[in-house]
Amino acid sequence: MLKEKKSEIIKNLAKELGFFLCGISKAEFMQQEAMHLEKWLALNYQGEMSYMANHYDKRTDPTLLVPGAKSVISLAYNYYHEKAQQDKDAPQLSMYAYGKDYHKVVRKKLNQLFTAIKAQFGDIYGRVFVDSAPVMERDWAKRSGLGWVGKNTLLIHPKKGSYFFLAEIILDLELQYDHAISDYCGTCTRCIDACPTDAISPQGYFMDGSKCISYLTIELKNRIPEEFQDKMNNWVFGCDICQQVCPWNKFAAPHTEADFLPVDGLLSMSKEEWHDISQPVFDTLFEGSAVKRAKYEGLRRNLEFLKKDH
Repeated sequence: MLKEKKSEIIKNLAKELGFFLCGISKAEFMQQEAMHLEKWLALNYQGEMSYMANHYDKRTDPTLLVPGAKSVISLAYNYYHEKAQQDKDAPQLSMYAYGKDYHKVVRKKLNQLFTAIKAQFGDIYGRVFVDSAPVMERDWAKRSGLGWVGKNTLLIHPKKGSYFFLAEIILDLELQYDHAISDYCGTCTRCIDACPTDAISPQGYFMDGSKCISYLTIELKNRIPEEFQDKMNNWVFGCDICQQVCPWNKFAAPHTEADFLPVDGLLSMSKEEWHDISQPVFDTLFEGSAVKRAKYEGLRRNLEFLKKDH
């Protein structure tokens, strides 16, 4: 079977399972991306995310993750929705965190896709990844033509925006490869101007992860530095500011994934209910949610930090 036909079959299977973007690139050492990562790490922009410096070789060479790998299939899964919290003063969660943990939801779809690919093409070897190993998913997605890396360092698709999760299948099947697309950020600086902690460099395309509100509310395990007082914009888990102001997200359309719908009662919580949240309420409300990553103690720390802003 021709490589073109194999690629077409895989993309159709991905679409049937709900992935709204699928691109394929050659599994090879990522020289340019490796240099960018090296520079980013040298500036200590990873903060406490020490794991970003781990497995450097595997992070930049997929054949070390999957011996014999020939292709990287990059996939995108939509999580955009238009539902909003009723109390405008209530603490905010990043849009992706209102429903079930995407790692589990997308991984299930990914496993189904890989099973379907093996059913089509026989004995092939590969692995699936959903933000679960040293894989530079954004860069693979860029190589596969799923979008360009914007000034906010997120992947942006010209007809879909940026509210989507990325996932990969790295496998030893040779396929037809897609090409990267052009950068359409132009002279726009909305994301740079809007970031309250100045995490994005003045020129864009470079993010100081240790200043990002998502990092401060999720990855940072110690106290939030006082320098960020009055700059959190009421975010208690994650942050969407650089996506909210991005003009390309006017093309974002609501998802159709039931597991990503906000949990009952979450959007109706008042500011007071948020600040009074107890461990049992937290456990019930965020059962199976990505918010569990922060743990109750982490969420309480974030809420206490927000209290100081008022």
